[in-house]
Amino acid sequence: MVPITDPWFYAAAIPAVFLVGLSKGGFGGTMAMLGVPIMTLVISPLQAAGIMLPILVIMDVVALTAYKGRADWKTLSLLIPAAVIGIGIGWTTAAYVDDTFVTLLVGVTSIAFVADYVFKRRKAAEGARHNPPKGLFWGSIAGFTSFISHTGGPPFQMYVLPLRLSPALFVGTAVIFFAVVNAVKLIPYFMLGQFDTTNLTTSVTLFPVALIATLAGVRLVRIIKGETFYGIIYTFMGIIGAKLTYDGISAYLL
Repeated sequence: MVPITDPWFYAAAIPAVFLVGLSKGGFGGTMAMLGVPIMTLVISPLQAAGIMLPILVIMDVVALTAYKGRADWKTLSLLIPAAVIGIGIGWTTAAYVDDTFVTLLVGVTSIAFVADYVFKRRKAAEGARHNPPKGLFWGSIAGFTSFISHTGGPPFQMYVLPLRLSPALFVGTAVIFFAVVNAVKLIPYFMLGQFDTTNLTTSVTLFPVALIATLAGVRLVRIIKGETFYGIIYTFMGIIGAKLTYDGISAYLL
C-alpha cells in the first residue's frame, strides 16, 4: 500500500487539510468546504472526496474530545434525524443528481442568508427560537448536500446561526452534528467504491496535519469574543457562497 507521491498533490493537500482542520476545531466554520475544491486542483473530485472523508472522521474524534459533549441537544435532536434522511436521499439519487445544480443552489442560498443578516438582522441581540419544520428542512438539506458535494456547512448554519448560541456551544453542536453525518456517510461511500488502498494510505499520511490544525482551531475559538466569532463565521459563509455560485454558473456557461 503506497500513498500518493506526487509533490504537487501535497502542495495542495496540506493547505486544504489544514483549513479543514481549523474549521473542524471550530474556527472559520465553512472553511471546511474549501478542502475538496483545493485538492481537485491536482486530483479528481471523486478521489479527493475518498481521501478527505477518513481525515474528517479523525478530525471529528479530536474535536469531540476537545468539546466533551458541549452542545445544544435540542438542535441536534431536530437536525440529526433530518440529516440522516438527507444522506439517504443523496445515496439513492447519486446517479441522477446534478452536482453543479447543488453547488449553485447552496451558493446562492448562502449569499442570500448572509445578506439578510447584514441588512436586516445584524442588530438583533436575542437568538431565534427553535422551529421543528425549519430544522427538518435545513437538516435534510445539510445531509443531502454533505453527501453529494461536501457542502453541508451552510444549510446547517442557516438553521443554527440565528439561534445565537455561544461560540463554544455553537461549535460543540456543529462538531457532534458533522461527526454523526460523516460516520453515516462512511457506509454509502464505501459501497460506492470511494475507498481504496492508495486513498486510505494517503489519508493516513495527512493525519498529522489534520490533528495539528484541529487543535489550533479549538484554541482559537476559546480566545475570541462572541461577536468576533460570528463575524468570522458570516464572512466565510459569504465568501464560500460566492465561490460556489461562481463555480455553478461557470459550469453551466462553459
